[in-house]
Amino acid sequence: MVICVYLPRFELVVAAGDRSRIVQQALAGRALAVAPPAGAAQRVGEVSGAAEACGVARGMVLGEALARCPELVLVPGDPVLVAEAWESSICALESIGASVEPARPGLAYFETDGLGGLHGTEAATLAAARGALRRPARIGGGPTRFCALAAALAVRSRRPLLVDGGQARRWLAGRPVELLGFREETAALPEPLGRLGVRTLGELARLGRPALSDRFGAAGALAHRLACAQDTPPRGRRLQERLEESMEVGDVGSGTVLERVLGVLVNRLLARSERRGRTLRAVTLSARLVAGGGWREQVVFRQALNDPRRIRLALSGRLPLLPAPASALRLTVERFGPPANEQGALLDQSRAARAARLREAVAQMRIAAGRDAALRAVCVDPDSRVPERRVVLAPIPE
Repeated sequence: MVICVYLPRFELVVAAGDRSRIVQQALAGRALAVAPPAGAAQRVGEVSGAAEACGVARGMVLGEALARCPELVLVPGDPVLVAEAWESSICALESIGASVEPARPGLAYFETDGLGGLHGTEAATLAAARGALRRPARIGGGPTRFCALAAALAVRSRRPLLVDGGQARRWLAGRPVELLGFREETAALPEPLGRLGVRTLGELARLGRPALSDRFGAAGALAHRLACAQDTPPRGRRLQERLEESMEVGDVGSGTVLERVLGVLVNRLLARSERRGRTLRAVTLSARLVAGGGWREQVVFRQALNDPRRIRLALSGRLPLLPAPASALRLTVERFGPPANEQGALLDQSRAARAARLREAVAQMRIAAGRDAALRAVCVDPDSRVPERRVVLAPIPE
């Protein structure tokens, strides 16, 4: 069985933090929303229940949100603190033995298969997951990820909701199509489906896969599979060693000062013994802002680097994106590349060199755009009259 753990309004709760005035407003029923980051599209983040009652939804344009709810209070977002809190929550779930797939901050999946030997029954496994989180969470279970998500969103108490596999499709038929907004591939479908009069997943399934594919493409075909209780199993994240360096900037948090601090952080990371001569493939540059909140930017290098000058050159172009002066700067290694001494010297300059460059390009593409960004065409049935059956796309082995 697949389990979905949903922490409602995770980003809003973390962004509010220990700000007593904001917490008191939330307890008093005031409408709250995470303010859009500076320089980005002016769309609000997660909203409170009072804001939802006024018609404000996540991703709504700021002007429309204020028009619907003039008393809306904007809470400065803090992506750095959100990332740290979410990482600690994922580690807490992994501490019970689960292989967790984090979908987005506040939403994660794992399978109970294999956990019976550690905790006994499924009820004991769910109790261990709830106890490890130490945060209010909604837990749902089902035969697929989407069924588990629908069950978790339907929970209104601490008691988990488990959907039986035989009744999953019938149970999903009565759920609203807004559930598709929680999947990145189908997030744009609820609005046009609402205009077409499709309100539930049962009505969506009755439209048929050919009609949905013709109107919405691959997203429509995926939505039909989800409505029919068909989905891919959870894929647990790969554990990666992370190195981190940070430095306080002080009152002067912009201009050349940040560039010098960035150079110091790069040199410190490259000098760490834990690096063991490996190159850097992806890093995260984050900052604590003087006015409060944080800023976070992931940088994937075009090739794995260990040259401090080239790394500083690649990262310094991101410093102008800071929305406000920073009080502290942090540099974290997200992915390592191969050791520097294995590149070029020991490779044959013909076929082996091209294969090594291809593997590096595939790795960079997966880090930047996900595991399914690099696929290969596999000939399955060349004599078939149906073009889709002749060749299929399959992942490139790592």
